[in-house]
Amino acid sequence: MKNQNLTPAQIEALHRQRNMTIKRVFAQSYLWLLLLLLYAPIVLIIVFSFTKSKVFGNWTGFTVQLYENLFTGYDRVAQVHVDPNLYHSLFYTLLIALIAATFATLLGTLAAIGIFNMRQKRRKTIQFLNSIPMINPDILTGISLFLLFVFLGISRGLTTVIIAHVVFCTPYVVLSVMPRLTKMNPNIYEAALDLGATPFQALRKVMMPELWPGMLSGFILSITLSIDDFGVTFFTKGSGGLDTLSTFIYADARKGGLTPELRPLFSLIFLTMLVLLIIINWRADKQSKQQKK
Repeated sequence: MKNQNLTPAQIEALHRQRNMTIKRVFAQSYLWLLLLLLYAPIVLIIVFSFTKSKVFGNWTGFTVQLYENLFTGYDRVAQVHVDPNLYHSLFYTLLIALIAATFATLLGTLAAIGIFNMRQKRRKTIQFLNSIPMINPDILTGISLFLLFVFLGISRGLTTVIIAHVVFCTPYVVLSVMPRLTKMNPNIYEAALDLGATPFQALRKVMMPELWPGMLSGFILSITLSIDDFGVTFFTKGSGGLDTLSTFIYADARKGGLTPELRPLFSLIFLTMLVLLIIINWRADKQSKQQKK
């Protein structure tokens, strides 16, 4: 009865508004479902890191016993030591990630500058070639590097894993730095040279400050990829007993379960990366607001 008093244009506008509301509700529901699927496993790990049950999913009461075990290396309740291989794998994971991310950031930044200064056709070709390693599955990259090291007669170990991670992470650094180069004024480097700076001084004092946000993003992304990687590490670590967290978890899972102290370790790693991401985004927003002023 109410619609009979409305004009055709008003009825059409009402239907359009209803359709927009349905689409908005559907889009928001899809977004929240996607976020739930992404973050529910992480939330579960964090929640069950505050219970001492060895079986994941079995809540036996709130306690920080697993965190105490992780930091002390000793379970005073069961009176047993935490698997020392966990700490060895954590040490090598962080060592490899930091070294590989540092070299990948330096090489990727220099490569991005070189690619940016190429002619357009050649630049597109190199950018296409740079994207191939990122599209390739990790296992393919790992097997390729494994065969290369075997062909060259290089014994696999810590050095080969670091080299492999540098190769694996460098394309992502190039991808992170390239947008900063496109936004940068291309004349400031030449202006620095005209004012008497050497090419290295112009690179270090003029270009690097402009590229720093992209370099930092590439560095953190490289650390994340290095910590997360399994395929490349598995095929390049050799049989000398070297393990990272990913290979340790693989071996631990084959034994029939996971070390309970992994739950607080995963929680701390996630919260650390989350805090770093928040700080970086906050600084980026602050710098963009200052530039607008």
